Amino acid sequence: MAENAVIRPATEADRPALYEICLRTADNGSDGSHLYSDHRLPGFIWAVPYQVLAPDFAFVLDAGRGAVGYVVAALDTNAFADRLDSEWWPQVRLEVADLTPSKASDERALSLIRRPERKDTAMIADYPAHLHINLLPPFQSSGWGRRLVETELAALRTKGVPGLHLGVSAGNAKVLGFYEKLGFREIARPASIYMGMRL
Repeated sequence: MAENAVIRPATEADRPALYEICLRTADNGSDGSHLYSDHRLPGFIWAVPYQVLAPDFAFVLDAGRGAVGYVVAALDTNAFADRLDSEWWPQVRLEVADLTPSKASDERALSLIRRPERKDTAMIADYPAHLHINLLPPFQSSGWGRRLVETELAALRTKGVPGLHLGVSAGNAKVLGFYEKLGFREIARPASIYMGMRL
């Protein structure tokens, strides 16, 4: 199944798969379908806008029948947040305007959509880029995660990015070892755990 998989740039045609992968890994790497009333909510925040606004840094793992994993990044976190404010969130807010939250995860996602968080200025100064990666469960712990991250790091390095960060949910601490092996180190722990790498 994974033997013939390839990493390739994500395209507009991959957007439905990005929503699906983000949802099916939204429960600390496991299927989060039961957590959201609108299954697009995680993808609105952590996946699809990157392919839309930063396509040069959006890659998918394609196992022959479409994407089964992705890595996406923004090389300048603050500039990306500004673009989200002007080019992404207004339409998303219209799409979720009539959604009545029935689950705690709905509330959290809608809060992030209506009032997006801004990252700590000091952290952004040293680690201006950030990434998100997700693989469907059958493809986790298979070596493809490392290859996806390495593909992203290579793309960021071509742009001279000095460093990047990523966030790890405190409930998903099992992945810390994965990132540490790739060269990331913990740099902050407010609510989530932030890890960074100098490039």
